[in-house]
Amino acid sequence: MPARKTYTIPEKPSLEFEHQLWEEGFRIVAGLDEAGRGAWAGPVFAAAVVLPSDDRVLRLLDGVRDSKRMTPRQRESYVDCIQSTSVSWAVSQASHTEIDRLGIVEATCLAMERAMNTLSYPPAHLLVDYIQIRDCACPQLSLPKGDCRSLSIAAASVLAKTARDAHMVKVSEEYLQYGFARHKGYGTRQHRAALEQHGPCGIHRLSFRPMKEMQNLSVD
Repeated sequence: MPARKTYTIPEKPSLEFEHQLWEEGFRIVAGLDEAGRGAWAGPVFAAAVVLPSDDRVLRLLDGVRDSKRMTPRQRESYVDCIQSTSVSWAVSQASHTEIDRLGIVEATCLAMERAMNTLSYPPAHLLVDYIQIRDCACPQLSLPKGDCRSLSIAAASVLAKTARDAHMVKVSEEYLQYGFARHKGYGTRQHRAALEQHGPCGIHRLSFRPMKEMQNLSVD
């Protein structure tokens, strides 16, 4: 059996991959990441961020990390800075119905493509966290743990996460009994208990296992 590849996870993301591409002549390099891929309800969000080819951005975004390694307050504190520092940025989404129809991987790619196509400047190259966007004309580099290694991807992860969290807080006002404002649609104990009591609601991903199991039980 071949040895599993390992990747050195730095203390904080850098511009190493961006520099390589800039030096190869790719001036507009976009980092892309998603939020909500593993949730049971709501859309999957994606963000694209193009950073300037200036190392001063490392100081301005010094606290930006993989969004999962930041607290909600830390993420929120960097949103305006990321947006104002970027050459261009965009956030988009794919709905829960698109997730059910296409599958989560294809829907995630769709959200990323929408974000990429919304940028003010067409990217010359993409840096993508883990995923390979299929049938994409733009050259791309898929980076395992990319949100820990590339500052562009880390910045995109923060914008995607904060935008999706805000969306789930807003939609929770319509579905108060599910607690979306707290768990954002992920499979917590509270969420599972609400599902068992109330069944799936209008934004649940019916193709995901917990909802499929409940539908099978109701048929039986």
